Amino acid sequence: MAIAKANVNVRIDVDVKERASQILAKMGIDQTTAIDMFYRQVITECSLPFKPSVEPSLEEQVMAALEKNPAKEYTLDTDENGNMLIDKDLHPELYDWAVNG
Repeated sequence: MAIAKANVNVRIDVDVKERASQILAKMGIDQTTAIDMFYRQVITECSLPFKPSVEPSLEEQVMAALEKNPAKEYTLDTDENGNMLIDKDLHPELYDWAVNG
């Protein structure tokens, strides 16, 4: 007995598609098989096979870093939009962290 097939039409960024296709090709998996595997995993786990999360903004990351070292006095300025400005001469450790993570 033949299994009925359905199409899934997805619009995705060209760069994402190409990069994923290259990785999948190295694994010997085509895009259709990868998507089928993803759907089967969703069915098996009754959820996404990964945990989506929201990355904190740079400002939230800086504030968390500041809270880890409350003994040090920090003076941070903001621009006209309220974004933090970190002076690399005054706070080299924060500047380095903001730039390099």
